[in-house]
Amino acid sequence: MRLTFHGAAQNVTGSCHLVECGGKRILIDCGLYQGGREVAEENREDFGFDPATIDYLLLTHGHLDHCGRIPLLHRLGFHGKILTTSATRELARLVMLDSARIQEEEARYRNYKASKRRNRGEPVEPLYDTLDALNCLDCFIDIASFGKAHDLCPGIRSTFYEAGHILGSACILLELSENGHQRRVLFSGDLGYDGRAILPDPATPPQADIVVMESTYGDRLHKRLEPSIEELYQAINTTIARNGNVLIPSFALERTQELLYYLREGIEQKRLPLHLPVYLDSPMANTATQIFRRHRECFDEETWEVIAAGRDPFDLPDLEITRDTAESMALKHARGSVIIAGSGMCTGGRIRHHLRHNLWRKEASVVFVGYAAGGTLARQIIEGEEVVRVLQEEVEVNAEIYTIGGFSAHADQQELIAWHARTGKPELTVLVHGEPEAMQILAGHLDETSVQMPSLHQSIEI
Repeated sequence: MRLTFHGAAQNVTGSCHLVECGGKRILIDCGLYQGGREVAEENREDFGFDPATIDYLLLTHGHLDHCGRIPLLHRLGFHGKILTTSATRELARLVMLDSARIQEEEARYRNYKASKRRNRGEPVEPLYDTLDALNCLDCFIDIASFGKAHDLCPGIRSTFYEAGHILGSACILLELSENGHQRRVLFSGDLGYDGRAILPDPATPPQADIVVMESTYGDRLHKRLEPSIEELYQAINTTIARNGNVLIPSFALERTQELLYYLREGIEQKRLPLHLPVYLDSPMANTATQIFRRHRECFDEETWEVIAAGRDPFDLPDLEITRDTAESMALKHARGSVIIAGSGMCTGGRIRHHLRHNLWRKEASVVFVGYAAGGTLARQIIEGEEVVRVLQEEVEVNAEIYTIGGFSAHADQQELIAWHARTGKPELTVLVHGEPEAMQILAGHLDETSVQMPSLHQSIEI
């Protein structure tokens, strides 16, 4: 039996882990690398294995860095089964189709730019296209429910557990048997934390011999949620009072729905203006919100109480959904408004247009409510760059910048340690999905287990 790490190895994107047992090959996730142009080029590199040899893919959740290379995997020969939750399947479909559209647009743009040069070079092909994204959907199979074991084949059994990260997210236990040897291998996927809006808390993990665990925030503690909510309200009220716009770069899945939930609460509790203009400028986030409404079985008790009272958890009195490009462009004239747009790391999407029109304004604010990987525009702004490049323009950073860590969908160091402690006393813990410094610090807190931090394509015999 062997584990090989083909992504999220000493970095936070591109999750892809290979399990080999009894002649079968199983992938846990197949995600896209995210970040600057150099990072994006890694997506075109060899997977490190032949896609046609993979029998099963188990998908922990629908974020791009966990599902974004599945269409490419399928195009290059994978025709096995993809097991995941129903909610994850719908979100992954949305994410992969959106990614295909972006890949196609990027290829068209680069080819257009090259057509103006004398030495045009070879045409740029998209990493994958819309048809690839649609074709891979035929491989998806919904699991029955959390906590119910599913026999993949003789000697290999999988069980999904609530991870509390985004809608439908899961930790996955693999029970492996080969030549009389048994191993229980637990993959954390991305872990949420207790007390968040909308989703249940992460389930108590099962006992395991080997734990493969994310370490995104292994080096730090988050701000507590309630002060973070208060800081959000204060940022909005202060900015609106000076007739500035509040820009919130937000991930379309989970973070946007969580923001809508808390904005609704703030208005109902009179902590925000009753008629607060809020623009959701993200077609993808709008569709994701509709998917949330379809999967109420994933909600926690507090959200069910809102629904039972006859209210929509994600609706606001003055919420405007901008659907087409013209409506989005018209927001450059908005003042005293909240604009929520993707992407969360400002690497693409409509948020870049709003930054170009507002980042230089002293009356404006930018509120970051999620992780920003190194090399991204979001990280540059957070780290205090005075001038940044937005859509081929140099823009001064005069707006007030807020970084509110309490909204993170990832568990922090304390929560990671507590989750790990409930897995028993695993012989081996493998840290993935984290930057090297965060991994090293977290490793120092994990007692009574051997810790490894594999490099890309490194294998571990289990």
